[in-house]
Amino acid sequence: MKIFFSTILLLTFFSCTQEVKKNTPKNNEITFISYSNVSGNLGNYNIIKITKDSITSEQGNTTRQTHKQWASKIQPQIWKKLISSFDLKTLNHIKSSESVQAKGGIDEVFQIKTSRKSHVYVNSYNDSLHYKQFARFKSQLEKILPTEHP
Repeated sequence: MKIFFSTILLLTFFSCTQEVKKNTPKNNEITFISYSNVSGNLGNYNIIKITKDSITSEQGNTTRQTHKQWASKIQPQIWKKLISSFDLKTLNHIKSSESVQAKGGIDEVFQIKTSRKSHVYVNSYNDSLHYKQFARFKSQLEKILPTEHP
């Protein structure tokens, strides 16, 4: 009886691990990027969200209760240029720093979703080795955003 149940458990285990492998995407690619700056005491926020076909921007101030939005479609070559800023192999190595928003500072937050994993980075500018890719991304982003975006 023990051998029978052990065999059933082993078969179940192997069938489950094989199923997981089937559902894992073969290509790891970026599917979503979010970049935000949120301040503590001042209440300012700027949130930019990008997918392969659109970009949205929200900006406002919670103290003065202001809010502006902007959205646009983007061309595939622009998406490719934006995601080329990131090295997928190093995303797991990027270090976040302590949040300073609660102390009245401004938090810079990046969220990068790939087909396999989601990454969130808070104030990574202290990681001088890996922050260069965020700086490249921000530079590329400035080139595509209109000067009057919210």
